[in-house]
Amino acid sequence: MVVPYKEKDSSKREQIAEMFDNVSPKYDFLNHLLSGGIDFWWRKKAISMLRAEKPQLILDIATGTGDLAIEAVKQLIPKKVIGVDISEGMLSFGREKMKKLGLESKIELQMGDSENLQFENNTFDAVIVSFGVRNFENLEKGLTDMCRVTKSGGKCMVMEFSNPKTPVIKQLYNFYNATILPFIGRLVSNDSSAYSYLPESVKAFPEGENFLKVFEKAGFRQTKCIPLTFGVCSIYIGKKP
Repeated sequence: MVVPYKEKDSSKREQIAEMFDNVSPKYDFLNHLLSGGIDFWWRKKAISMLRAEKPQLILDIATGTGDLAIEAVKQLIPKKVIGVDISEGMLSFGREKMKKLGLESKIELQMGDSENLQFENNTFDAVIVSFGVRNFENLEKGLTDMCRVTKSGGKCMVMEFSNPKTPVIKQLYNFYNATILPFIGRLVSNDSSAYSYLPESVKAFPEGENFLKVFEKAGFRQTKCIPLTFGVCSIYIGKKP
């Protein structure tokens, strides 16, 4: 199992919470910087996949500072988005962001374990998550719980990093992940482990068809994978029967 702090005996869940607490002051800045701003387009594209369903109650898993929840409100105009995360540091910055944008009544951010969701069965019209499922301690358990709280006929959208297959792009991507990303992350966030963990966790993640198998095992059907930006990122869509 890939964890941020290999020298510690704490669980992956505890380490992920600690890591995001550590990087939360610089997270948004680094997120946009390290992706060259393309993360904005990724989120727009991912949320657009749910427009036809017009979900009114949405759960945003591993919401962080709430960027995906904000995009969901902009495009889908739901009654409510509830964002859950295990990092109070990230949620604190997210709540400040909601206040500045006047979205407190639309977006509610709360502490929550993505693998043990404190919601009733069949609660949400849609469940969304961006760059969070690879941090799960148990991927299948987390996805199964996401399916549990989704209404019958509701959709789940997962956006996650993946590994490009085109040789030249793959070489550039691997070089960036191995050298530039950890260097900038360490320089700006002062957490040397956080941005070394990122490429390691991406490599270990069961992307593409392998992820779809776990997705379906968790209970979702009509699943599909949409690669973006030469396969650097992928959107996964599934429907609860």
